[in-house]
Amino acid sequence: MIKISPVSYNLIVIYMKKVIFFCVCVILSVVNVKGYSAALVMDADSGRVLYSHDKDSRYLIASTTKIMTALVVLNNVDIKEEVVAGEEILEAYGSSIYLKPQEKFTVEDLLYGLMLRSGNDAALVLAKYTAGSVEGFVKLMNDTALMIGMHDTTFSNPHGLDEQNENRSTVYDMCLLMREAMNNEEFRKISGVAKHVAKSNFGTYEWFNKNRLITDYKYATGGKIGYTTRAKHTFVSAATKDGKNLVIATFVDGDRFDTHKNLYEKYFEMYKKYTLIDKDNLKIKYKNGYRVYTTSSFSMLLKKDEKKNVKREVELYQDTSEEWYGTRIVGTMAITLNGVEYKRVNIYAEKLEKPKSFWDKVKEFFKW
Repeated sequence: MIKISPVSYNLIVIYMKKVIFFCVCVILSVVNVKGYSAALVMDADSGRVLYSHDKDSRYLIASTTKIMTALVVLNNVDIKEEVVAGEEILEAYGSSIYLKPQEKFTVEDLLYGLMLRSGNDAALVLAKYTAGSVEGFVKLMNDTALMIGMHDTTFSNPHGLDEQNENRSTVYDMCLLMREAMNNEEFRKISGVAKHVAKSNFGTYEWFNKNRLITDYKYATGGKIGYTTRAKHTFVSAATKDGKNLVIATFVDGDRFDTHKNLYEKYFEMYKKYTLIDKDNLKIKYKNGYRVYTTSSFSMLLKKDEKKNVKREVELYQDTSEEWYGTRIVGTMAITLNGVEYKRVNIYAEKLEKPKSFWDKVKEFFKW
């Protein structure tokens, strides 16, 4: 029987611990364990998905619901109108701005309370004011979701609490929603501030944004966090760096702020922004005497080696008339990458007036 001294035994134990630790690190690096259950990074300009994990599974979305709530309100109500809190606030619980019965705020201030402090009471007051009832407002939420293309999303309430009914969506759909919301100037302003001072007929309030990225990450431009016991931590955010616009959604992620920051830095570095449609400079051959244009430009984030795979497909309609005046649609232009279409626009042609000759100007001068 071999005898091992206490010193040798301790050395063996230490060595084995190091071996086990090394093996665990190797396994974790191979498996690439993530801190979230679902995540998606989207180019906000083109809608292109740059990264995804479990993008099509439906999760409880908690208070990220309020992105849709804010967007529906902004699309239907003048934010300067005043709202009086009614009995609907008695149904609110969880995160709150602590509205009192008969307290009067502007819609704008309630939206700040909704987005910065995640006020469930503000959500109920805004919903009733906008649509006459919470049920009517929920219908507007679901109608808006369909218009945006959120086909795997169902809203049942305007706040995100899920004990009685549920709001479910995917990280893909929530990025579509954030992309749409960030196109609204008022939403960008409200969602992107660190602090707001609000006044009611009962007093003055100072609200700070629960989205820590707004103060901790200089490129952050907006977002909404969420949490319930069932949904866990959810987060949808937006950021802009060097003209590149990204939106990110993550579900079930206790490290959500660091996750979003790290994903932003990774994908801002990985991609470059290219203008693929310049609305005033299409470089398309058409009839002499016409200006050819589209009504909007289009940009897209691409890796260096991807630009060669982008195709611009132009289709001009056959024109059988000898001559026509004014502006009309004469074709379409599509942008594709690896066979996937990301944008299609109408091409317009405008007939230009011929420069007047000297004698035309003389005739016009003496014309009675």
